[in-house]
Amino acid sequence: MHAGFVGHGMLDAACPGEVFTSPTPDQMIAAAEALSGNGGVLFIVKNYSGDVMNFEMAAEMLDAPNASVLTNDDVAVEDSTFTQGRRGVAGTVVVEKIVGAAAEAGMDLAGCQALGVKVNKATGSMGVALTSCTVPAAGRPTFDISDKEMEIGVGIHGEPGRRRVPLASANEIVKEMMDAVFGDLSPSKGEDILLFVNGMGAAKYCAAAGVTASRSLVGNYCTSLDMAGCSVTMTRLDSEMTALWDAPVHTASMRWGM
Repeated sequence: MHAGFVGHGMLDAACPGEVFTSPTPDQMIAAAEALSGNGGVLFIVKNYSGDVMNFEMAAEMLDAPNASVLTNDDVAVEDSTFTQGRRGVAGTVVVEKIVGAAAEAGMDLAGCQALGVKVNKATGSMGVALTSCTVPAAGRPTFDISDKEMEIGVGIHGEPGRRRVPLASANEIVKEMMDAVFGDLSPSKGEDILLFVNGMGAAKYCAAAGVTASRSLVGNYCTSLDMAGCSVTMTRLDSEMTALWDAPVHTASMRWGM
């Protein structure tokens, strides 16, 4: 996922681990040492136990100024098999884009960390799966689900969600997810939001709720191998975040303004 966001206005490096496994501290240190200047290094870490542990080790071992932002935007469950607290999912993309633009513009390490925390706090995500994903080493789907069912609140590694329910219409699925996100973020009527959709539209819901999707992103940006499904991510925007979202970006998976 993150390798596609390395480039101007976003990430300077990505450390991919094995499938659904955290990268190692050695990888993180090597990447940080290759890139770090006098300004230091900001680690952006999704809230999974292995990632948190390994990035904490790397931060302690790195001989350079560094700070971290932990993303935990998934509103579906508070704890899962792989986390303490909420999972970091597609909202991580929003954090990386906005903080990356700030770093490109010269914001210092402390400022970038504070901004990342702010964006994460203003962001909520919810996903639904129609099929499981298949980890290559396992050779079979992580969970079994019929053609007439869907998993509400599934995680990006195939973790279970809130519940298994009968397959519903697109509008009903959107309402289920957006009710959960709105309930978590509580946006005010008339407020501008960023709506990030993996696979289906939710703009009608936003209009009915009295908020304006002034910025949007639609596509396959945060995926889970061969899983069929979608997610919606909402970020409450202020003027600073909007300007940084609009700032030029040029990576393999996201580019505009250049």
